[in-house]
Amino acid sequence: MSRHSNYSRIALTGTLAWMVTGVVIQAAEYVVVVSKATLSDPEWSMVVKELVDKHQGDLLVYDKHVNETLPGLRRTFPRYACFVMTSDETTRQMVANVHRLTRKLDDDPYADVFWGILTGYDAANALAIAKDRQSLVIHRVASGTELAMDRVTEGVWYCELQQNRMVRKPPGGEATQLRGPSDTTEALAATLTDYKADLFVTSGHATERDWQIGFRYRNGSFQSRAGELFGVDTTGQKISIKSDNPKVYLPVGNCLMGHIDGPDAMALAFMKSAAVRQMAGYTVLTWYGYAGWGCLDYFVEQPGRYTFVEAFFANQHAMIERLETNFPDIARLDTPPGATARVKFDLSDAAKKAGLTVQDGIGLLHDRDVLALYGDPAWSATMAPGRLSYDQVLTEASPGLFAVEIKPLMGQKSFDPVNTNGSQRGWRPFVHLLPGRMKYVEITRGQELSPVITDDFVLIPNPGFCDPGKTYRLEFRAKDVSP
Repeated sequence: MSRHSNYSRIALTGTLAWMVTGVVIQAAEYVVVVSKATLSDPEWSMVVKELVDKHQGDLLVYDKHVNETLPGLRRTFPRYACFVMTSDETTRQMVANVHRLTRKLDDDPYADVFWGILTGYDAANALAIAKDRQSLVIHRVASGTELAMDRVTEGVWYCELQQNRMVRKPPGGEATQLRGPSDTTEALAATLTDYKADLFVTSGHATERDWQIGFRYRNGSFQSRAGELFGVDTTGQKISIKSDNPKVYLPVGNCLMGHIDGPDAMALAFMKSAAVRQMAGYTVLTWYGYAGWGCLDYFVEQPGRYTFVEAFFANQHAMIERLETNFPDIARLDTPPGATARVKFDLSDAAKKAGLTVQDGIGLLHDRDVLALYGDPAWSATMAPGRLSYDQVLTEASPGLFAVEIKPLMGQKSFDPVNTNGSQRGWRPFVHLLPGRMKYVEITRGQELSPVITDDFVLIPNPGFCDPGKTYRLEFRAKDVSP
């Protein structure tokens, strides 16, 4: 939710009402979605009960297909939807189904709820995730790929491209490049077991069974078996990885790390052995990268602005807006996950003007529904507040009249990419989440910014340049507020 809006929260039975200077915006807050078969299992029903009790949520049950819950989701229109699934149910097609289902609650093409799939190696593992009530503020970050260390409190990353390259930032200090080990398997394992990183980031080659640590040089790997996570270095030594501090895992550039294809899947081992509470990973081979790498643009590089789940959906909104604006002929196609190579279309004038190609359209469509989001979507994980490139504030000038202001903080570079490691980095639009659901808005100032305003967020495209002396301001009026 916005941290700058003038609102108070009033608890109601099964819902929340948002009071914005006298105007009530009310919607269901939390819904648990589960199959009849899973709910009938006594151990998995405990997971469902824990979530319903924790969030005072509603319950939707389906028999054969998750789409059976669409009428119920439209009726309750929740802020959060948690899909409880066994690992057998959590297929790549199911991930795509959830993406597509949660865009159908209203007529716009964007996700209508913050959702997550809560699963685990077994019901006991899923219950441990569901029971976590303590929000996480991320101070300590570890990565197997380059990160923007000026945005984190402390951390360390080991380069996947250049052997022996590492960067460490101590608390309150400056990031310093150091000489790291030639084989970083043990060092990266220690960031989980000893350093106890709150956020772990990876990229490079991977399968459902391993993460290959070195991308351009020989290195070790992380592997999984039956919920056990372990490292194997270049000598064949096995390094056990057991970590009990709750954390977020972002395999932003890895293929298949989010694909749960059986009990030996890496995602399940991270949940069981490394106490991962939320993660986002590709269920297919990745090549374009907008969905994965963009999570860093919104989460790590705008520290404290979004929870991880909010950052995930800010990036999803950005990706869908890019598709809708530049590739309208294919923006709403539903292809089998990962099967977009044969999609044919003519390049639009908007895409040509933006310098985009047919490959960009196919890449965006490829990425749209294949990044899995695992965990309880209402569990809060945020980066500790840190350096921001621009200020972003929602205000209410008068009842029903809102303004989003973007104020540069880093001169002409305020809207530039923070870090370019990876794929499709930077130039993301500004996304501001609204404190409640609104209908029928009228833009009163800022049409030239080409904004998108939905019932629960505002998106302003990055202009690609920055006037450091200007405050970018959008004003809009809520013509009708949902009762």
